[in-house]
Amino acid sequence: MKTRIIGAIVALILAVVGAFVLVSYVRGADLRAAEGAELVDAYVVQQSIPEGTAGENVAEFVRVDTVLQRNLAEGAVTDLDDLAGLVADADLLPGEQLLVTRFVDPDELAARGDVPVPEGMQLLSFTLPADRVVGGQVRAGDRIGLVGTVDPDEVGDAEDVVNPISQFAFHGVLVTKVQGVVAVDPETGEAQDQGSGDNIMLTIALSAPDVVRWVWFTEGEAAQYAQMWLTLENELTDNSGAGAVDGSNAWQ
Repeated sequence: MKTRIIGAIVALILAVVGAFVLVSYVRGADLRAAEGAELVDAYVVQQSIPEGTAGENVAEFVRVDTVLQRNLAEGAVTDLDDLAGLVADADLLPGEQLLVTRFVDPDELAARGDVPVPEGMQLLSFTLPADRVVGGQVRAGDRIGLVGTVDPDEVGDAEDVVNPISQFAFHGVLVTKVQGVVAVDPETGEAQDQGSGDNIMLTIALSAPDVVRWVWFTEGEAAQYAQMWLTLENELTDNSGAGAVDGSNAWQ
């Protein structure tokens, strides 16, 4: 009985010693492998980065890790400022090293029609002549405004004097897709002029209440009751002072 107990104790001691030796060897191997190897900082995604995220906004989604130089991925971002003006071309997942190659010019992403639709928004398409869509220069990802002109007189009104009113009805509307854009000359690669009568179809993202308002203008266009013109806006666009214009103040 005593012999078996002693044997069990000896076996346990040997197991503990063996485990300690193995762990020590592995750690030593890691140290030997890392000895003389250069360590560098790398940006690693710690929270999923949605497609279309601006490069200027990725800092909150990543962390800095230290990795061996040989494990640093080709094209790894070393300075977040290098991503300024670019957007993520796909969803980036946690654990990925942040790569410059995963970011593209916004126009490239827009050309693919990959413009994320804001939560709660609905998509709506409509068609206008090119001369009412900034000459066909609007692209997916752009923000547009809408100027509407209406005749306040009801249909059948005996009033003979027509005094239409023009006013901005929308600002900052997101364009998600454009069809019928300016063509490119296959020989020169330059944009060809678009005729003023050429139609362009745009798909935009709107809230439910704004969908109804936009449809009102679109339906009015067909009935010659309302007229629509689009503007191309940006972050620096100043829309102040743009009140309603009619015959009483158009020449002021």
